[in-house]
Amino acid sequence: MAIPLPATSVATAADDDGCMRRLQAGETDALGELFERHHRQLFQYFARLGAAPAEDLTQEVFVRVLKYGRSYRPGTQFRTWMYTIARNVRHTHLQRRRAEINDVSWDDAHDRDAPSFTPTDTAELDQQQRRLARALARLPEDKRELLVLARYQELDYAAIGALLGCSEGAVKVRVHRAVGALRRHFLELAEGGNHDPM
Repeated sequence: MAIPLPATSVATAADDDGCMRRLQAGETDALGELFERHHRQLFQYFARLGAAPAEDLTQEVFVRVLKYGRSYRPGTQFRTWMYTIARNVRHTHLQRRRAEINDVSWDDAHDRDAPSFTPTDTAELDQQQRRLARALARLPEDKRELLVLARYQELDYAAIGALLGCSEGAVKVRVHRAVGALRRHFLELAEGGNHDPM
C-alpha cells in the first residue's frame, strides 16, 4: 500500500528556509511563523511517542530553534533539522525522568475529521484506535519512533535516513519490519491476546 507524500510542499520548505534565514538575521518574528506552521506536528510527534508533557516539549523545541538557530544551514531541510532537535529534547526529557513511557490517549493525539458515524461505528472506531495505540506502545522504542516519523509526521524516507544516520533503503526495510511488528501486536490484541485497559 502506497503512503501519500508529505503535505509539506516545496513552497513551505522554501518558506521555512526563508524564516530561518530571517531568524539568523535577528528577526525573531520568524520564529512565530515557524511555530504556527509546525507546532501541531511536533505536539503529535511527542504525544504519539508517549512523551509527556507534549506541550512543554514542543515549546522546548522552539526555544532551542531560537537558541541554536545559527547552526541551521540554509538550503537544508528545516523539518529534518527540527526533528533532530525534537529527538534530542525527547531524549533529554527521558533521561531526566527515567520513567516508563506514558500511555497515549489516541483521541488526544490524533485529529479526526471523519464523517458522522452511528454510535456503533464510533464505538468500534474508538476500540480500534485504542487497540492501535496499545499495539504501538508494545513496539520497541526505535520501531515506534520510526513509524511515528514515517506514518504520522509524514517525513519521507530520505529525511528519516538523514535524521537517524542511515540510508533511505535501510529506512524502508526498518519501516517494513516495524509495520509487520505493529500488525502482529494489533492482531494479537484483536484476538483477545491482551485485555488490559487503555
